[in-house]
Amino acid sequence: MLALPALVLLPFLGGFAAWLVGIRGPARMPWIASLITVALQILLLLDLTVGVHGEGWFAHFSAPWVPLLGINVRMDMDGLSLVMLWLNALIALPCVYLSSRNVTERAGLFHFLILATVAGINGVFLATDLFLFFFFWELMLLPMFGIILIWGHARRTRAALKFFLFTQGSGLLMLLAILGLVIVNAQDTGTITFDYFELSRTAIVSPYAPFIMAGFFIAFAVKLPMVPFHAWLPDTYTESPTAGSILLSGVLAKTGGYGLIRFVVLLFPNAAAHLAPLAMTLGVVGILYCAWLAVSQDDIKRLIAYSSVSHLGFILLGVFSGTQIGMEGAIVQMVAHGLSTGALFVIAGLLEDRLGTRDMSKMGGLWPAMPQFSAFAMFFAAASLGLPGLGNFIGEFLVLMGTWQASHTMTYFAAAGLVLSSVYSLTMMMRVFYGPSKTEVAHPLGLPSRPHLAVLGAAAVLLLALGIYPQPVLKLSTPAGPHVIGFAQEQAQ
Repeated sequence: MLALPALVLLPFLGGFAAWLVGIRGPARMPWIASLITVALQILLLLDLTVGVHGEGWFAHFSAPWVPLLGINVRMDMDGLSLVMLWLNALIALPCVYLSSRNVTERAGLFHFLILATVAGINGVFLATDLFLFFFFWELMLLPMFGIILIWGHARRTRAALKFFLFTQGSGLLMLLAILGLVIVNAQDTGTITFDYFELSRTAIVSPYAPFIMAGFFIAFAVKLPMVPFHAWLPDTYTESPTAGSILLSGVLAKTGGYGLIRFVVLLFPNAAAHLAPLAMTLGVVGILYCAWLAVSQDDIKRLIAYSSVSHLGFILLGVFSGTQIGMEGAIVQMVAHGLSTGALFVIAGLLEDRLGTRDMSKMGGLWPAMPQFSAFAMFFAAASLGLPGLGNFIGEFLVLMGTWQASHTMTYFAAAGLVLSSVYSLTMMMRVFYGPSKTEVAHPLGLPSRPHLAVLGAAAVLLLALGIYPQPVLKLSTPAGPHVIGFAQEQAQ
């Protein structure tokens, strides 16, 4: 099915076109080219979604790449892939839409890097050849490195290097794990292949499986990120431009959760079951530790960054709970967290643009100056703390239900993290929007920005829909295992 490679090629070519029109044309031309590209991507996803029926693998594409080494351009799409592709498109839209005012210098290059990152993320969600997966894994990181380094804030160089070292180091570990699995499989079968489905047989029975799986696990744990591999995240989120922060928190971190499901739990089910207690413990530690750090922050972007790591701990819990309800909760949490945290970074970015600071001790009393904008901030703070009726509540509730079946103790500690999330969310609201004004200007935020209100309104509607009626996402997002016989295998044969 050509739609799968088109989902990768379209944003890449669209970004290249934006770069070309931005070389000599006005800064608005790359923005228009990027908007058209994202709109076409959404139309393509709509067409794919309409054709989805039942469960398992829905679409397949394969073409030879390096036949001598058993490397193919192989892509397959199941419900999990489709949900994550939608999340990527929905997060990419505000990144492009809101950049028309913020990015005026080298706008063409900026849009090329944004769309190249989107293309790499789409490839990660589709690749079922492990070499191709690693290729896309690297492709999505390098453009993001450039975005942070060129358009980031004062300490962007340090943040970009930290991001590069952590992600590249973990990527190298994953490459070693991939090569280890391929070599072990070649010794057993006499065939060199990077095919996800072929390697899954070796991944189950090989005595080396726990060691190989550990390489995948650490690589994805760094990207999620999981404590103690989270040190790169606060600086990176804080020093990135607004579009970079949205893309990083909204979808790039979710590639770690996706990888844990696809390449750890489903590819190494036996070894992953032995790892589950440790992974769940680290998930609970992350929920509590980073929630505590969020409470003590003065920088609003660092507060959102630490709260993000705390909520990502629920994803780790759900993925390794060993229950279907926990897995479903983790996937819903990935979607809801992407929308709510992305919206909070939009708000933080606008505050920084208008006030010239991220320090909450210099804010206060902003509600009268911008009541609509402040109401949105309250809505997404409530979503972040897991208010019933919103998407985050559904995800965290299902994760706790699944964790309860595995460990009552971990469920108690994870639930305590929700109390801390209420503390830092409400503290942020009190320090920024209530109390006496600490700014000299009577109306420091200025008039409401229609693009910002449109983006925040769309995110609010999606979170409400997910919270009130999550069944379509729950039904669609069931991941297909590598041994499920479906459309993909039939087409491959």
